[in-house]
Amino acid sequence: MVISQSIRTALIGAGPRGTSVLERLLANWSAGRPAGARLHIDVIDPFPAGPGHVWQPGQSRLYLMNTQSFYPTLVPEDTGLAAPVAGTTFDRWRTAQQHSPLPELSDDERAELAVLGSGDFPSRAIYGRYLRSTFQELLAALPDGVTVEMHQATATAARRRPDGTFDVELDGGEPLTVDSVVLALGHLASRLSPEQRELQAAAAQLGLRYLPPAVPADVDWGVVPAQEPVLVRGMGLNFFDVMGQLTEGRGGKFVEAGDRLEYLPSGQEPLIFAASRRGTPYRSKANLAGYYPASVTLRYFTGKALQRFAAAGIVPAFDHDLWPLLHRDALWAYYTTLVRSQPDAVQDHAAFLKELDEALHPHAHGTGRWEEDFNAVVGRHVRPGGRLDLRGLAAPLSGRSFTSRAELDAAVVDYLDDDARRSALGEDDPLKMAIGALHHGRAVLKSVVADGGITDESWVAGLRGWFESLVEGLASGPPALRAEQLAALARAGIVSFVGPDPKFGVARGKRAFTAASPWVRGGAAEAHTLVEALAPANRVAFNESPLLEQLLADGLVRPRTMMTVEGTPVQSSGLDVRPHPYRPVAANGEVTDRMYVLGLQLSATQWGTAIAAEAAQQAGPVYPSGQRTLRDADEIARAILGLAPNASSVPAA
Repeated sequence: MVISQSIRTALIGAGPRGTSVLERLLANWSAGRPAGARLHIDVIDPFPAGPGHVWQPGQSRLYLMNTQSFYPTLVPEDTGLAAPVAGTTFDRWRTAQQHSPLPELSDDERAELAVLGSGDFPSRAIYGRYLRSTFQELLAALPDGVTVEMHQATATAARRRPDGTFDVELDGGEPLTVDSVVLALGHLASRLSPEQRELQAAAAQLGLRYLPPAVPADVDWGVVPAQEPVLVRGMGLNFFDVMGQLTEGRGGKFVEAGDRLEYLPSGQEPLIFAASRRGTPYRSKANLAGYYPASVTLRYFTGKALQRFAAAGIVPAFDHDLWPLLHRDALWAYYTTLVRSQPDAVQDHAAFLKELDEALHPHAHGTGRWEEDFNAVVGRHVRPGGRLDLRGLAAPLSGRSFTSRAELDAAVVDYLDDDARRSALGEDDPLKMAIGALHHGRAVLKSVVADGGITDESWVAGLRGWFESLVEGLASGPPALRAEQLAALARAGIVSFVGPDPKFGVARGKRAFTAASPWVRGGAAEAHTLVEALAPANRVAFNESPLLEQLLADGLVRPRTMMTVEGTPVQSSGLDVRPHPYRPVAANGEVTDRMYVLGLQLSATQWGTAIAAEAAQQAGPVYPSGQRTLRDADEIARAILGLAPNASSVPAA
């Protein structure tokens, strides 16, 4: 132990990531502080500590998490790290509240918790209550020698002093002089794209309503008029938040009618025109007992296979080295599930599985021959209707044209009904298990990217260029209930669809926004209101943060630049950092010591930084990437305290 006698650190950002650093500071301090040592922690955030900006407990309960109760945690478990001084997983907290609720819980919170199960999708509001409760538990369990001061303010600058310490400036307060700074900034406002600025300017000129990308809970949905058309761009997760607020949030009801849902309108809904590049929303999650399908085990995209790259001194390329292995796993998951659940679709099961195994064996990796062998095997044994088009899963309307929007709406409803049906089948649906293999693989890939890295060229062209969009559209979708609800809204005439590859514009003569798909006849959809169903862009060079702007201007941080295969530099979304722990690289190429980065601003070094840490006590595998943010927080805490790195906090691929 080399904890100095007096340490002062600033945590800028008190949402889940900042709270994790606080928790790790207290745990490591409690594990072996020297007598008489002092630790002072300044916690800075304009939003209440714990939930931060996104997870405020007072928001609408219609906003759901994208993971089930059993998944998230704010504190580590069984990782070899210092034991927490307080806190537990969300699921254990949920169970505890059902038996002995906190006095400060509201009636709505008690009502949700009373029926919330381990496999249910909680509201963001109740998860925010868990975050706030955990933060309060930490403050109540401060070890000897630790003080915490809360600053409900915005940090506007962190300036380096000649002695290496920092002056952290707050809006409306005296600067704080600290030994170290943790940037756990989370979701930040961002400047609009040129096209978005044009639409916003047109709205101001023509008296239209333009709602830019935003955290959904920040938006006043009451400004969207009832019984008028509204264009909604984006059909990812934020779309379902918009959908809920403009329907159930206005008094409408979903009711069961036989084997499907029907929607009973309140009369206060607008007519929603939904548009996205695919023309359809994300596929919904399969109904599973755990986060990953238990019937799927990766055979090709494994730690052992990936270690061969490191052993050979190879930085893998995504398209050439990684995707062929993960692609095999998705194919194996699909066809083995097909044999099990739809045996009539396959001829000679034993011969098929034997030949499939041989064809997918990585002996031909990199030559392209394996795909030829695989296609020949499938052609011999699988009926045409049972064959998998993996890329086509994410673009179900690709190659189709429609004579009218009514024809398109019917096609999308069929897609939604089929997707919900497949989700209900869970482990018995071949498509959902192929997606499940990608879901498993994504967890492995996160470690590959963060630990050994991949080539810049394949990050730009492969991982971010096409795979991220593919896997998010397939594996990051909402609960199946949302697909059922959207189908019911379309049948009720509340939602209509624009079609793939929509083009947005402004009809100035009509004083209206327009959106039209080249694949759908019948004219453009028109509305006086346009909603961007997107989160603000996570790009450090464009975020509207006075602190980031100052750090960039003073050269203490810089965005990471990557090189394309043509040798063209491309500015990435996140900060340039050096591990471990993650410290920003200054404009001159040197590391900015005693400044640490955690969370979304690591998006150029880690992949999938927004999701919560994964609790260990759940069914199925727990990958090293699942608790990476907690190990990152532990690394930061130990560096602040002057402790040697914990071997357990350095993840293996």
